Amino acid sequence: AAALERELGAGFRVRAAMRFSEPSIERVAHELAVQVDELVGIVLSPQWSDVLMSGYERALADAASVRGLRWRMIRGWHTEPAFVELVAELLRAGLEGLNGPAILLTAHSVPRRVYDAEPGYIEQLRTTAAAIAHAAGLRPEDWRFAYQSAGHTQEEWLRPDLVELFPEIAASGATSVLVVPVQFLADHLEILYDLDIAARAQAENARLEYHRIAMPNDRPELARALAGVVRGAAVPG
Repeated sequence: AAALERELGAGFRVRAAMRFSEPSIERVAHELAVQVDELVGIVLSPQWSDVLMSGYERALADAASVRGLRWRMIRGWHTEPAFVELVAELLRAGLEGLNGPAILLTAHSVPRRVYDAEPGYIEQLRTTAAAIAHAAGLRPEDWRFAYQSAGHTQEEWLRPDLVELFPEIAASGATSVLVVPVQFLADHLEILYDLDIAARAQAENARLEYHRIAMPNDRPELARALAGVVRGAAVPG
């Protein structure tokens, strides 16, 4: 948040706000109400889903209306050129020193019912993957799209999960795999455990070396990408 505020410059105030923990959207809106006349929300997931994310929008709308503030929610920024180029650069860096790895661009799986209700969300994920691969100079045959982090529930989740592809990749003669998350921005549970521990173990069971790109985290390029998104949606005041 601090990096984004520096990038945006005078006239903007940037704060982190959470839906399920502190600092809450309600609390942050209360603190900002004496400084601004409009609230702009941006969910730190580049793709937008009404099913999964509308709760953030409702919380922002409620907090703004109570205080008489204008508000808007930025819905999806997965094709923002600076974001695409950032992940593409991380992909290119991840390839350095590797000899022909299988490249898997991944996104969080969702239950089949979410896809049935909102297929456009999955299309956003695939569009993001294709844009990043293209920007990184990959040919369509150089990479595959896969899911990760499916929930342990009885309902059907979208596949293929990346670990289901490992035996096939090994059988093709590849000796390593490079995983490229296209939906997540930081090192958290789905990265540090689901990929770096659980998926790594499955890759090694298939006799594949496991590699993953670095995440954007607090890189200045991410702040610049977010600033471009915000500038396109808000007028400072």
